[in-house]
Amino acid sequence: MPTSALQNLQVKPIQARAAKELLVREHYLHSMPGGTRLAFGVFRDSRMLGAIALGVGPTNAYRLVEGAGPRDCLTLSRLWLSDNLPPNSESRVIGVLFKALRRNTSLKFLISYADPAQGHVGTIYQATNWTYTGLSQATPLYDLGDGQARHSRSVSHTHGTHSLRHFANHGMDVKLVPQSQKHRYLYFLDTDWRDRLRAPVLPYPKELEEEHGDH
Repeated sequence: MPTSALQNLQVKPIQARAAKELLVREHYLHSMPGGTRLAFGVFRDSRMLGAIALGVGPTNAYRLVEGAGPRDCLTLSRLWLSDNLPPNSESRVIGVLFKALRRNTSLKFLISYADPAQGHVGTIYQATNWTYTGLSQATPLYDLGDGQARHSRSVSHTHGTHSLRHFANHGMDVKLVPQSQKHRYLYFLDTDWRDRLRAPVLPYPKELEEEHGDH
């Protein structure tokens, strides 16, 4: 694949609702997390063929880095690219994203997760030199009675709380949906912060099967 094909890809900020429309339709989770702070579209020839969402991640995840606060990091919560894009597009897109975040934000690092229950080990994060810190805690999701599993932050964003007692008091039958542990990766936009990492740096997990398309 000629390098020019990758160079023609553009990564631009977009409204969260535009990213949500694409991600809900195309990403394997068919959802957009609550608490999204930044969204980017991936364009080729003026057509949006991918989307990225970054937002508030698991509570206190920023404490993996000494001296960090909630404003110092975001979680790369959704990444989807069309299969019609050329090989190596994910690496190209993530590289452009890093440059944009360094240039236009004060973020110090990013966090992202790969779900082994979906056969993912984080191949794209390994290819773009993220730091692997092992498996995260298995945080349950919430079923509000419609069969759709939601993260606690999405529930809190919509309802102002994710307290089971609150929902029970208001006649809502909300159930917890157990989840598996996920592979956790960090990327330091400010490399001076790398030495502040509190978690051990571990070898990358081995790829179990081919990964592509969305994370």
